[in-house]
Amino acid sequence: MAVPPSYSDLGKSAKDIFSKGYGFGVVKLDLKTKSQSGVEFNTSGSSNTDTGKAAGSLETKYKMKELGLSFNQKWNTDNMLATEVTVEDQLTQGLKVALETSFVPNTGKKSGKLKTAYKRDFVNLGCDVDFEGPIIHAAAVLGYEGWIAGYQMAFDTAKSKLAQNNFALGYKAGDFQLHTNVNDGTEFGGSIYQKVNEDLETAVTLAWTAGSNNTRFGIAAKYKLDKDASLSAKVNNASLIGVGYTQSLRPGVKVTLSALIDGKNFNAGGHKVGMGFELEA
Repeated sequence: MAVPPSYSDLGKSAKDIFSKGYGFGVVKLDLKTKSQSGVEFNTSGSSNTDTGKAAGSLETKYKMKELGLSFNQKWNTDNMLATEVTVEDQLTQGLKVALETSFVPNTGKKSGKLKTAYKRDFVNLGCDVDFEGPIIHAAAVLGYEGWIAGYQMAFDTAKSKLAQNNFALGYKAGDFQLHTNVNDGTEFGGSIYQKVNEDLETAVTLAWTAGSNNTRFGIAAKYKLDKDASLSAKVNNASLIGVGYTQSLRPGVKVTLSALIDGKNFNAGGHKVGMGFELEA
């Protein structure tokens, strides 16, 4: 029996069809490199086509596999420094413990989080303690013969009350996945993912809020034109139509073009386009 996914990854296949391959209103460049000593560098820069605001980040990763240790440091143009130290499969098989800290020199704001995760056959557990509050985040996912059930909560110790109370239920069978969830007893959602064949993937999402007549839904698909190119498209009940085209120009070089069209106000303009480059060496 395989290990079930974490709670945050439930319904991920459908989410990816709706999110990956698009970058509306942004021109973005991602560069990934790796030194001979094993240090990974991820550099990202983007510019918003509407506001002209630019943003960037630099991330370094280093793993000591023999000790199960990994170090991750990140800096962004908001001048926030973040560090994460992780130990995995050392205290016991399947246990992951991480300490995450962040610091903003301009304001002096500091934050920290202790994160733990444990996974094995049929079970995936997680518990994080956010020192700001402090707030305890916990989640559990059980899986058996394709069926998956999960629970997620957040407890604010300062106010002694639940800040989050979520349930999920799903089923996975080969090329088909079904996911449903209830958040705080008021937000209801569901998604269906299906891999029609080797080239075509489709997804449907549905969401509804208690006390409201507004039901939100969307349909998305991804089609592989060939081994180097793919086409993505999605539409929702607000008549927002998104299209994306991804092309691998050569190994390690990928370009993505995307556009978001407002079907209700087609002649009014306001449509968004985006472009992304990914370089890996």
